[in-house]
Amino acid sequence: MTPAELRVVREHLGLTGDWIADHLQVSPRTVRHWEDGKYPIPDRIRIAIEQLEQTTADVVGAGVDAYRDIPDPATVPLITYRTDADYHTHHPEVSWPASWHRAVCARIADEVPGLTIDYWLPRAGSPECT
Repeated sequence: MTPAELRVVREHLGLTGDWIADHLQVSPRTVRHWEDGKYPIPDRIRIAIEQLEQTTADVVGAGVDAYRDIPDPATVPLITYRTDADYHTHHPEVSWPASWHRAVCARIADEVPGLTIDYWLPRAGSPECT
């Protein structure tokens, strides 16, 4: 994995360098050095990044499948979250940030014509998201 590939994949997944660092149990400075080409990217990091990509692809695929069964996807907006706090309130089991969730929603919308995306609003009866 090249420094550019690491950064491009990280950004495509909607993840910050700090989140990646925490997830990989390294310092944010180490991630910056990998992306700047100052340090070689260890093979274990490449494997971990590929696992993040696969997990994300699986979530996107499940979302696409769910919305393809809806006759008019525009009538059932895909809900995402403005903040990590909102996302983790609804999905405490998930360690991903809200930025990742928004990136997932964008990829689902790319595959489902007419799909709309809305933010979750804190009110009773609000729909849940993937």
